[in-house]
Amino acid sequence: MKKVIMFLACGLLIGNMVIAQSSLKIAYINSTTLLSAMPEKAKADSDLAKYAKSFQEQIDIMMKEYQTKGQQYQATEKTMTDAMKEVRMKEIQDLQNRIESTQQSAQEKLQQKKQDIYNPILEKADKAIKAVAKEKNYDFVFDAAAGGAMVFQKEEYDITNLVKAKLGIK
Repeated sequence: MKKVIMFLACGLLIGNMVIAQSSLKIAYINSTTLLSAMPEKAKADSDLAKYAKSFQEQIDIMMKEYQTKGQQYQATEKTMTDAMKEVRMKEIQDLQNRIESTQQSAQEKLQQKKQDIYNPILEKADKAIKAVAKEKNYDFVFDAAAGGAMVFQKEEYDITNLVKAKLGIK
């Protein structure tokens, strides 16, 4: 008796799911394609590259100084007293620590700058996606970009071009 009741309950549940799914409108978008088509992203990429270059130039200068001091140390090591060797090694070690600290700080600042630059672009794209989804009465919109949750999609449900048009992108 329990098996019959469970079977009927499962049958009703599956039947309701099939009916509910038949009325769903589903679409997908390729966010990578959309973002790469946005002119704001190209400017953001350029700005971020310039920002990163300024840090890299500073690190390169410090690295040259580190190499020079290391070469000088090796060239004059035999003629230095133990006290001088200790002082020079300390200078080299301090410079190495400054380089590492600068690299870490640069990475953190670069990550923050990237977030600051890209967030408005991502928000603009998100608003456009939601607007198109509401206009077209979609129940779900999935992202088909690499790493997305889609395994299969019909091209007729791709709304990437509609969102581009909403953003004024050709």
